[in-house]
Amino acid sequence: MSLSIGIHDLSFATGEFVLPHTALAAYNGTEIGKYHVGIGQESMSVPAADEDIVTLAATAAAPIVARHGSERIRTVVFATESSIDQAKSAGVYVHSLLGLPSATRVVELKQACYGATAALQFAIGLVQRDPAQQVLVIASDVSKYELDSPGEATQGAAAVAMLVGMDPALVRIEDPSGLFTADVMDFWRPNYLSTALVDGQESIGAYLQAVEGTWKDYSEQGGRALEEFAAFCYHQPFTKMAYKAHRHLLNYCGYDTDSDAIAGAIGQTTAYNTVIGNSYTASVYLGLAALLDQADDLTGKPIGFLSYGSGSVAEFFAGTVVAGYRERLRTEANREAIARRKPVDYATYRELHQRSFPTDGGDHATERQTTGPFRLAGISGHKRQYETR
Repeated sequence: MSLSIGIHDLSFATGEFVLPHTALAAYNGTEIGKYHVGIGQESMSVPAADEDIVTLAATAAAPIVARHGSERIRTVVFATESSIDQAKSAGVYVHSLLGLPSATRVVELKQACYGATAALQFAIGLVQRDPAQQVLVIASDVSKYELDSPGEATQGAAAVAMLVGMDPALVRIEDPSGLFTADVMDFWRPNYLSTALVDGQESIGAYLQAVEGTWKDYSEQGGRALEEFAAFCYHQPFTKMAYKAHRHLLNYCGYDTDSDAIAGAIGQTTAYNTVIGNSYTASVYLGLAALLDQADDLTGKPIGFLSYGSGSVAEFFAGTVVAGYRERLRTEANREAIARRKPVDYATYRELHQRSFPTDGGDHATERQTTGPFRLAGISGHKRQYETR
């Protein structure tokens, strides 16, 4: 009999500020429908000057540690494509901020927006090896493109923390997985750039190619039939991409692409991404949080997950929602994380976007802006300094 392993708890955090797309449209003269309808975005989270992937990650993970303790957490896997160091894992800073035991392994994973799914699958393997342990999986990213570029409207920032273990309280992850990799230059960020490069049309095509490839492999591995799934969580670089992807999957499988059916399958997964923006590795799991917080009782129902990371690596897998899951949700906290953000005007957002630390190794403090529990205090001797508020 196979072990029941999956997501035992899930918590997320996002930035201190929010830029409404109305403010972006007013600045650049874009018709607001291009944002609200065309890409399905209403606003984007903007990190404060003293926030980064570490503070977002620690804020997301702290409630999980508070609820469950850290005694069984033997591994922290930090997935990001916004890495702050070429050698040291961002997770080590989080380990320190949360006061986790020293008897813990901590690593960082990278493969564009797919990294968190790799972390989840690796975590499942560790729990299969030692069912007594739990793994803390963290996906944390700040999506950043050049100012005045086509990608600017799809920016965002968030972190999702998941506790993975035996007898999960939320979602049991199933075998098999459908896998797909192709060498595509649709999105990338060289070491010498602070913002990503993207070929929009190439990226959409690569994503849809990955939808076909993962589903083909999933079916060949003996996965569920399409009609068995109650909902689908897709990676959402912008929320309309989830609609494009599901329509493509239905077409590929020979199903009718009825708009109501598509909305029914994915509509409730887009609520948080619509107002947070693209959070890269965290995106698909923000979709899961939104679905669980809003849907009618999903007990015993399978959910499909399509995780896509540019470049490209993708995976399709299924998870079944566990009885009693509603008692463990963090719906109120999730909604508060979004509602508490302070709106900023375009000039303030632009100033935050352009901010960067000098590279001289000197002492550089950050302005106190965040009201969250953790902050990036500054940099000294090329070392980032974090503190608990």
